[in-house]
Amino acid sequence: MRKVAIIGSGGAGKSTLARQLSKKLAIEVYHLDALFWQPNWVLSSREIQREIQSCLVKKESWIIDGNYGSTFDIRLTAADTIIFLDIHRVICLYRAFKRVIHYRNRTRPDMGESCKERFDLEFFKWIWDFPKKRRPALIKILKGLSDEKNIIILSSLKEVRKFKGQDKG
Repeated sequence: MRKVAIIGSGGAGKSTLARQLSKKLAIEVYHLDALFWQPNWVLSSREIQREIQSCLVKKESWIIDGNYGSTFDIRLTAADTIIFLDIHRVICLYRAFKRVIHYRNRTRPDMGESCKERFDLEFFKWIWDFPKKRRPALIKILKGLSDEKNIIILSSLKEVRKFKGQDKG
């Protein structure tokens, strides 16, 4: 694992897993949220997003976490390993809500500068809809890449812990 893309619903644990893998593998992590969101929740254009990722994937090693489906092709093509956190939406919603409370009116470490955490009903709806609206396309993409990439799908918190070596059973 030298070029790792971590994808999944909001609240699935992408950034947390990315930081933990970064320490374990001594590979720099890049949080797409931190790179794509400009101050006060202004999203970079798709062209800038593609430019940023095109530069990142040229590096010798990296861990990139985030979705941004319109730019999947760049990092998934360049990755040697793709980790899909296919975590149940209730857990994702709980974690997202917990994050809002924990970071309320402050910027998370994996978020763009001056993007203070806030409750965003549209984002929570996106999480709720993820299994039906986003997951099928992701599974199809991953199946198409399965012969050439190391694809890891983790569907429970126990599987995530086991993957990280924290749960031997």
